[in-house]
Amino acid sequence: GAMVTVIYDGHCNLCIRSVSFLSRHARPGTLTFEANPAADQRTVVVVDGGREYRKSDASLHLLRYLRRPWPLLGFLRWVPRPVRDGVYDVVANNRYRWFGRREQLCQIPSDVGGEVGQGAGRIGEGRVASEVQQ
Repeated sequence: GAMVTVIYDGHCNLCIRSVSFLSRHARPGTLTFEANPAADQRTVVVVDGGREYRKSDASLHLLRYLRRPWPLLGFLRWVPRPVRDGVYDVVANNRYRWFGRREQLCQIPSDVGGEVGQGAGRIGEGRVASEVQQ
């Protein structure tokens, strides 16, 4: 099947560490990672089968592609989305202050057979920079 693409802020230390975690814990051949060259990305975007997931929905969707025990955290879907996204927004809005920022774009190589792309070419030139900002 097609792999799931994770589009992340390649300047954000928290995002880079999160992608590194995903790379280590994902089932082989399930995830690809794209560092968004735009420095103003406000949410991780997960593209799976043509559908996009954002904020806490994206994070929870990724759990199904991780090895045990991580999928057990799926119970968090029962927390209402406004509450989940509220917590997500607090962390997202403070991520550079709390975790730091890199000036150079950081691509994460995958340890589990995933693929790493340069920018967002596979998804569509210009689309990520304009749409991921929301």
